[in-house]
Amino acid sequence: MQTMQRCQGRVASGRIGGVLPPVPVAQRSVQRGIPAAAVAQAVTNTTTKLPASHLESSKKALETLKAQSVNRYAGDKKSSIIAIGLTIHNAPVELREKLAVPEAEWPRAIEELCQFPHIEEAAVLSTCNRMELYVVGLSWHRGVREVEEWLSRTSGVPLEELRPYLFLLRDRDATHHLMRVSGGLDSLVMGEGQILAQVRQVYKVGQNAPGFGRHLNGLFKQAITAGKRVRAETSISTGSVSVSSAAVELAQLKLPTHNWTDAKVCIIGAGKMSTLLVKHLQSKGCKEVTVLNRSLPRAQALAEEFPEVKFNIHLMPDLMACVEAADVVFAASGSEELLILKDDVVKMSTPSEVVGSKRRFVDISVPRNIAPAINELDNAIVYNVDDLKEVVAANKEGRAQAAAEAEVLIKEEQRAFEAWRDSLETVPTIKALRSKAETIRAAEFEKAISRLGEGLSKKQMKAIEELSKGIVNKLLHGPMTALRCDGTDPDAVGQTLANMDALERMFHLSEVDVSTLSSSK
Repeated sequence: MQTMQRCQGRVASGRIGGVLPPVPVAQRSVQRGIPAAAVAQAVTNTTTKLPASHLESSKKALETLKAQSVNRYAGDKKSSIIAIGLTIHNAPVELREKLAVPEAEWPRAIEELCQFPHIEEAAVLSTCNRMELYVVGLSWHRGVREVEEWLSRTSGVPLEELRPYLFLLRDRDATHHLMRVSGGLDSLVMGEGQILAQVRQVYKVGQNAPGFGRHLNGLFKQAITAGKRVRAETSISTGSVSVSSAAVELAQLKLPTHNWTDAKVCIIGAGKMSTLLVKHLQSKGCKEVTVLNRSLPRAQALAEEFPEVKFNIHLMPDLMACVEAADVVFAASGSEELLILKDDVVKMSTPSEVVGSKRRFVDISVPRNIAPAINELDNAIVYNVDDLKEVVAANKEGRAQAAAEAEVLIKEEQRAFEAWRDSLETVPTIKALRSKAETIRAAEFEKAISRLGEGLSKKQMKAIEELSKGIVNKLLHGPMTALRCDGTDPDAVGQTLANMDALERMFHLSEVDVSTLSSSK
């Protein structure tokens, strides 16, 4: 209900562009159901006579709206940057794991999204705490509808069950959100560094995906810059800040003695998350861990990073034996299936009284690796990433000042991106001005040649044509220079846009159709 209220609040504030009707989609079988917006329709009396000042304001607002949303020349709506998805802040892990997209599948997802008629560009950011799609849509409402359709179809979750948990942001709200994500301000553990690496990976994968176009390329590049600045210019990332560190703290908090020397530790997986787990376990006094992985080389490389920790390395066939021998089991693998079920644990012996006769599972994988049904047993308990909120509240309070400083940096980087994006608006004007000038030049050239008769040689005709082109190019040099801007200086962009408006009025460029012009011009 609180999520519904938040969504409704965003609609009222303009952060969500309206509630859309459900779209029928093909649905796969859903293992778990997630428990379901009324649309208010305002009716305006058109016969009401408004004051002149109101009419003038309405007229100006309409003109502004048209200027913001309509391409001056081709008549197409201006593309919108849309962010849509769900995070640990507004959706349970049971739902997030259904929508999770492995990195290897990101190019396929981008290709599928860009096949929709109203989506030009797409990017996927899928982690254990969030699944977010960033798209550039030719139409705001239709683009959102197509993304929702794709999310429902690929996850198998009916749209009416999915919508209450989705966030939806547009243009400046969407770009600001990505900047905050990259800076670690939207993370469960504020300031954690892994999310910046994940944003950078989205950018890297996008370089080989045709659907990761110019706008998203520029947006993610700017977001990476923002993330770097936040960590370099504030203290937000100092200390232990990661999902793995929070997992270690939670497990230690739940141990009766709060001492790692009293517990046998097992880690499933040997990737980045596991590396951070070992790092924080060592800092908390843990001297020995058992690591299970699908391959030996990666696990051995992990052991080499921590020579002061004793490693017992096993392959996955030894999983159940290693779990039974452990008191605390961390799951941080890339498996998309459950690895440990209730029926597996019920057969295992009860842990020692030193650890409270309970085997503790801390599952920080998404999709989850540990079956939640294990919680039904008396001698076992399962924690997942959503349970980490218990230990991160203090982290946020301690980093409030750094977060405020980071917000200032993020706004600077967002302003730089918006300036760059605004500078792209001059491209149609440049094309239209050149097209109109060339049309006039060609027509006048033909008139001149017809008046001079047929006695001109090819050399003379070429000289006259080159003369006409030279005059036009020299006349256009000043206006073209006034329209070119690299987008790095927001003030310069503002002046460029003012120049653009002036040229459009002076040369009546709205009459020029640039939709048929070559993009190379």
